[in-house]
Amino acid sequence: MDEVCEARAEDVPALAQALWRAFHDDPVQRWLFPGGRAYARRGRGNFELLVERTLEVGLVHTTPGREGAALWLPPGRDLLEGPGGTWFGWQSLLALRGAVVRGARFFAALARHHPREPHWYLPVLGTAPEHQGRGVGSALLRALLARADAEGVIAYLESSKERNLPFYRGHGFEVVEELRVPGGPPVWPMRRTPRR
Repeated sequence: MDEVCEARAEDVPALAQALWRAFHDDPVQRWLFPGGRAYARRGRGNFELLVERTLEVGLVHTTPGREGAALWLPPGRDLLEGPGGTWFGWQSLLALRGAVVRGARFFAALARHHPREPHWYLPVLGTAPEHQGRGVGSALLRALLARADAEGVIAYLESSKERNLPFYRGHGFEVVEELRVPGGPPVWPMRRTPRR
């Protein structure tokens, strides 16, 4: 799998569905949306918001079959910036419902650990379960990492699954630390130095 393209607005429903399915067993999603019904009801809509907002302020890479997506924020950009960011923030909090305080603390902790220097940020990379292990995620990563290398800019992400650390290490990412928010699952911030 090597073919990657930039997503468009009409791709949002398919990509939200793929990401929702990709993250069905994610520890952070299960913590924020406890119980399978909460994730089933609100998780997909949350991914729709996230993909839509990333299209406004960043880049969304996908494949021709929309098997997965990589959501990237360029250096200096933030999902919460500007009027659209305020709306996105409120909608995201509403989706959390009973987990608003938990979610706000968690995302604030993540934000505090971001690198100070300019960086490409990958808040979400996911592949629909039936397409995992076929190179989709690697292709989606390579598309932007080549650009980060050319620009001489680091790439940064947080992995919410320890079993995914070897995958990211294979693409040049290194664990910065293990981050634990009280009561929440561990998350591993990772950074990748540009290659020349």
